[in-house]
Amino acid sequence: MKKNNAVAGILSAVMLSTAIVPGFFSNVQADAASDAKVLYSNDFESGDVSAFTGRGGVETIETSTAKAHSGTSSMCISGRENGWNGPQYLLSNDYEPGIEYTVSAWVCAEWYNTINLSMEYTDAGGERHYSNLASKGGDGWMEFSDVKVSFSDDVTNVYIYFECSDTANLYIDDFVFKKAAVHDIQEDIPSLKDVYANYFKIGGAVTTSELAPETTKNLIKKHYNSLTAGNELKPDSVLDYNATIASGSNTNPQVTLNNARSILNFCRDNNIPMRGHVFVWHQQTPDWFFRENYEANGEWASKEVMLERLENYIKNVFAALKEEYPTVEFYAYDVVNECYLDNGSLRDPGANNGSQQTSPWVQIFGDDSYIEAAFQFAREYAPEGCKLYYNDFNEYMPQKTQAIYDMAMKLKEKNLIDGIGMQSHLDVGFPTASAYEKALSKFASTGLDIQVTELDITTSDTSEAGFEKQAQIYSDILDACVKYADNISAVVFWGTTDETSWRGDRCPLLFNGDYTAKPSYYSIIDGIDPIQTTTTTTETTTTTTETTTTTTETTTTATETTITTTETTITTTETTSSSETKTNTTTTTTDTTTTTTTTTSNENPGDVIPGDLNLDKTLSMIDLVYLNKYIAGSTTLNETQEKNAECFIDGEINGNDATALMKRIANQISSLPVAAN
Repeated sequence: MKKNNAVAGILSAVMLSTAIVPGFFSNVQADAASDAKVLYSNDFESGDVSAFTGRGGVETIETSTAKAHSGTSSMCISGRENGWNGPQYLLSNDYEPGIEYTVSAWVCAEWYNTINLSMEYTDAGGERHYSNLASKGGDGWMEFSDVKVSFSDDVTNVYIYFECSDTANLYIDDFVFKKAAVHDIQEDIPSLKDVYANYFKIGGAVTTSELAPETTKNLIKKHYNSLTAGNELKPDSVLDYNATIASGSNTNPQVTLNNARSILNFCRDNNIPMRGHVFVWHQQTPDWFFRENYEANGEWASKEVMLERLENYIKNVFAALKEEYPTVEFYAYDVVNECYLDNGSLRDPGANNGSQQTSPWVQIFGDDSYIEAAFQFAREYAPEGCKLYYNDFNEYMPQKTQAIYDMAMKLKEKNLIDGIGMQSHLDVGFPTASAYEKALSKFASTGLDIQVTELDITTSDTSEAGFEKQAQIYSDILDACVKYADNISAVVFWGTTDETSWRGDRCPLLFNGDYTAKPSYYSIIDGIDPIQTTTTTTETTTTTTETTTTTTETTTTATETTITTTETTITTTETTSSSETKTNTTTTTTDTTTTTTTTTSNENPGDVIPGDLNLDKTLSMIDLVYLNKYIAGSTTLNETQEKNAECFIDGEINGNDATALMKRIANQISSLPVAAN
């Protein structure tokens, strides 16, 4: 057989544009969709609005014929005194935690307005929290369609509600609340953490609500060996105002882990290491933290007071994590986040609720000295093995790159910093892979560790061509990371699926809302060699005059091993290999010969199984990746693999074989090989 390289480029294009197989999981998705069940709906034609209550206690909620999307009536909310006043729908009394639901409705106001669909819940400590689920802006009827919502079992008083930017009357029509379609993850695709095990950790970021569905948990367990709490360890989540006031101390802010418990428990129970994010940030830090006596409208605290608060805040967080979650490994922590503007200058002084350019840290300290102070305190109180990072976005902008480099080198000289976090919120149009790699090279030259901490790549073009381009950019960025793997210990994707991503309107991640892999996923596993497992068979033969033979089967298990150097953590995946040992035991020994043969799992000769390129006696997407790599000239095959690669009988290994294998995996044909016409 001979390999036809002429079709390699064509096949690669086919793989990207079709996510390997067009409609590969269409049957699964169709079955899942049938599980969707309407739990409550109202077109408000009957006049019944009893399922809704007013959030402000001042609203009038009634049906009205003034506006209607369908029929003649809608629900009207009048008498609103604040933007957050509006109708709320209670979930926690009637619906189950850990289940995904969807909300659909048509909404409008009296004039042009921005209307939000939001969520409220109360944590285990009694604190209320709010999050925006979706937003719409316009001057007519606007549709919220199948907006997902879920909640964990450790929260109470869970509501979804509508609000808008002013006090205009709100109108809601055709409200539908239903159980979301249940989807399973794709178990027969390679695990990302296994694919990149020889290079760096692969992680994800998740919020409490995002983690609630079981399917999300399964996706994380399959693909990630690092997890970041998206919001739950940020200052506004861990700083406890009531406890701080009750303490009577002006310099010892109290902290709580209540917001992060679901994520911390999940990591503890599944032995998943965590990245801590973040101590010092100008955003998502309550304003009272920077004020004298913690008064919301008080004077700015002095530099001396803030130094004490900063030290105690960092100390208290690390102490709480150690005491309450001693088995959760925090292998990295973002100490300081986003101090510099894109032009390389420090942020302007000002409140954290001011412009995007202002920072209360600069307001109080007057310069960047708070950065070094934060790292000093973190170094003192961080647990053993926890590396400390500076983290920033637009890190590839040349002036910002230089500013981060200069700051990091100063801290390195004092042994206060271990690494630089490149957030990497990218777009298919900017930056170029070469510009990104230039920044990567600059940071690598510091000798510090690098972590890609918040990777996502947006595209506004959701056509086949648009996703193909996104896949190529993802491939280019991960190729650059592999190139600098000696300097990189982790690559973390910011979110799990497009549907729950903070940039979800531009489809930035590797997985669709139904948990199926996108072309971008396949683009970053193509060309990366999976871990090679080794099986050793030892046979001892003894020649004797009188022989007793004993056969013993032995199973050898290679357990998970972590090797840590000063800059790089390498984790080998857990693998199990079996060997059969035959021993001839004799009373009289005349001659003994011992032969040891070692082969990789990819080189075991066996029967011909068309399509089985990885020789596991099953057909999966992994086999297709192997075949495509061979056709593209990036790998070689042994004799058995070459025989199995003949999926289309024409005497060559080419795109016809790949097409036949794709069809067989998709169950479009019943058997292989396919005979040429």
